Amino acid sequence: MSEQAGASTRVLTVPNLISLVRLLLVPVFAVLLVQHRDGWALVVLAVSGASDWLDGVVARRWNQVSRLGQLLDPAADRLFILVTIVTLAWRGVVPWWLVIVLVLRDVLLGAVQLVLARAGRRPLPVHLAGKAGTFALLYAFPLLLLGHFHGPLAAAATVLGWAFALWGVGLYWFSGALYAGQARRVLAARGA
Repeated sequence: MSEQAGASTRVLTVPNLISLVRLLLVPVFAVLLVQHRDGWALVVLAVSGASDWLDGVVARRWNQVSRLGQLLDPAADRLFILVTIVTLAWRGVVPWWLVIVLVLRDVLLGAVQLVLARAGRRPLPVHLAGKAGTFALLYAFPLLLLGHFHGPLAAAATVLGWAFALWGVGLYWFSGALYAGQARRVLAARGA
C-alpha cells in the first residue's frame, strides 16, 4: 500500500463508501423536494449531513484515510450544498442571494485550484474553517426546511437554521480567504 502525505491510495474503504452514498443521495433529495415530499427530503438531508461527519470519524479511527477520500468527501459536500441550496431556493425556503453568495465562493476557489493545477501544484488541504463552514451549512439546511413546516418547532428551527446558515456563510468565505492566501504563498514560493 502506497502512502502519500499520510493518505493511502486505497479505493475500497468504508469512508469512501459513505461518501459515495452521500453522492447518490443528492438526486434523491432533489426529487423528493421538487415533489413536495418534505418529510422524506428532510430525512435524506439529515442523513447526508450526519454521513459527512461519520466518514471523517471512520477514516481516522480505522486508519482508512485515502487520497480518493480526500477528494471525494469535499466534492460530495460541494455538490450536496449546491443542489440543496438551489432546490431550497427554487421552493422558496431560502432566498436566491444565499445561492449566489455560496456559489460565488466556490467558483472563485475553483479558479484558484485551476491556477494551482496549471502551475503543477496539488489541491490545497482543507482548512478547519472550511470544515466548520460546511458543517454549519449542512446543519442549517434541514433546520430551514423544518422551519417551513407549521407549529412552534418550525419557528425555533427557522431561527436556529438561519443562525447556522449565516455562521456557515461567514466561515465559508473566511476559509476562502485562507485558501487564496495559501495559494498565493504556494505560487510565490514556486516562483522563488
